[in-house]
Amino acid sequence: MVNENILVAMIGQKRIPSRNGGIEKVLTDLCPRLVDRGIKVTALNRKNQKVPQHDLLPPVDNQYMGVQLKSVMTIPIKGLSAVSSSFFGAIEAALGSYDIVHFHAEGPSVMLGIAKIFGKKCVVTIHGLDWKRDKWKGTFGKWYILFGEHMAVKYADEIIVLNRDTKCYFEKKYQRKTCFIPNGINQVSPEDSVDMLRNFNLEPNRYFLSLSRLTPEKGIHTLIKAFKKTSSNFRLVIAGGSSDSSNYVQYLQDLSKGDDRIVFTGFVGGKFLSELYSHAYVYVLPSSIEGMPLTLLEAMAYGNAVACTNIPELKEVVGDTHALTFDPDDVKDLWRVLQYFIDNPLIQIRMKQSSSNFIKKSFNWDAIADKTISIYRDALSKGK
Repeated sequence: MVNENILVAMIGQKRIPSRNGGIEKVLTDLCPRLVDRGIKVTALNRKNQKVPQHDLLPPVDNQYMGVQLKSVMTIPIKGLSAVSSSFFGAIEAALGSYDIVHFHAEGPSVMLGIAKIFGKKCVVTIHGLDWKRDKWKGTFGKWYILFGEHMAVKYADEIIVLNRDTKCYFEKKYQRKTCFIPNGINQVSPEDSVDMLRNFNLEPNRYFLSLSRLTPEKGIHTLIKAFKKTSSNFRLVIAGGSSDSSNYVQYLQDLSKGDDRIVFTGFVGGKFLSELYSHAYVYVLPSSIEGMPLTLLEAMAYGNAVACTNIPELKEVVGDTHALTFDPDDVKDLWRVLQYFIDNPLIQIRMKQSSSNFIKKSFNWDAIADKTISIYRDALSKGK
């Protein structure tokens, strides 16, 4: 361990420890590794935010694996929770003895100016171009998120992006230099047991799996339409909960009526999630918008064959050999890929054999923690 003696405040997550959300997953894995390297990390969590923890160690004395946990005032109203927690978190960070304030996502970066007024060095991680998401189209929310993007570009000492496509976006639109640091993946051990699968009458290696928030840009409606056209007794497991998207969830359930092969599990974690990954035939990611989805990395770490959209953010992960790809929102193209996997099991077997080793070599959390600390050092050196 190298004692860096750097104090960092994390802002933008709902709460850690948690696996319920991309930012939460990232910080739950990254923050303890930063602590192991001598960084003093405080996670400024939303107050009264209840999140599933499942197989994670519970916090003790407001600490999680050495990470200090503080709750900041949060207005528990839809649309205001994220804004209010970022605002009060930024004030807490500005008035505290932190060297670095690390904002996660574009929306929370609106409050970056508060920390800068008090002389703090600020780092922003862009987890995805959130303003592109369907739920923000034509809303104040889209303007707000874009404002956060502009604040990050203008005032952040360093910006981290998760994929090269986003890096190019910032260079072309803003002429702003960013640092590419992908998400990582933990070592996993596939489950032999099928106890939890039986609760949903699932057979090993006889179901397609898709795991995500149930929001329009994740493309689950396209997946359901395509799957219903397949000819087989394979099943489709849709795992995940809503994110201010109850109308869309109802639409998905209505869309799947009449096909008892389709299973909705709700949010999953722990042993059940491990079983789902371990025994899936193919993992399917039909998203039209992504940053760097941890679910894709996890699925590949478990040795899953993959079908995913051909958007740059996903192609960067799977390359030309580790997935079969299709056009976003194209039902016919996705049906073609699903049916091809069904009709050609040798393709699925070959892909399973290669994906796990590839992903473990390429996306290592320890290397990512070291790169993050390097970014902190660069931020602290500016203006000296």
